[in-house]
Amino acid sequence: MASKAVTLLVLFLALIVVVAAAAVEARRPQSDDPTAAAAHAKRRSKDATPTHLHFFFHDTVSGKSPTAIRVVDPPASSSSSSSPFSMFGMVNVMDDPLTEGPEQDSGPVGRAQGLYMASDQNTIGFLQAMNLVFTSGDFNGSTLALLGRNCPLDDVRELPIVGGTGAFRFARGYALLHTHWLDFQTGDATVEYNVYVMH
Repeated sequence: MASKAVTLLVLFLALIVVVAAAAVEARRPQSDDPTAAAAHAKRRSKDATPTHLHFFFHDTVSGKSPTAIRVVDPPASSSSSSSPFSMFGMVNVMDDPLTEGPEQDSGPVGRAQGLYMASDQNTIGFLQAMNLVFTSGDFNGSTLALLGRNCPLDDVRELPIVGGTGAFRFARGYALLHTHWLDFQTGDATVEYNVYVMH
């Protein structure tokens, strides 16, 4: 069990390094790429306005086809956690669908791929690291990288955008998350995303 936890911790740290490296690389100008140069010029423009994206994130942890799975359970009893509701130490990996509307069968926008880890000893608070992979529309093939704190019981949460690819090279901005629906028995949730990104 300890060996599995160490392996998962190493994988998680490797993911953080990859996300950070992608963010650094996304901000590095590529002189031989006219698309990157144009994006860089737009980023520096004083009149650049953020792109607003709106979609819904569906996190399904129950049933026969979950889109998020738990890879590390929280300790059965932890003296380091002051709340029995914190889930401190839990790690889930996700490949969640993003849709235009709150219904799971509404038009697909993309996928949220990454992980969330319970990192707060007092409440339900996650460190969330993920890529928003766009599979349709104007940004098909582009990604945004998000890394930050997500407390799902708060009305609105803010996650920073730390980078991107494709149309979102040099991306910076933030995402506002609002829980649209949550099943407290299963943990399944639908979350509304309003993303504001400079690129």
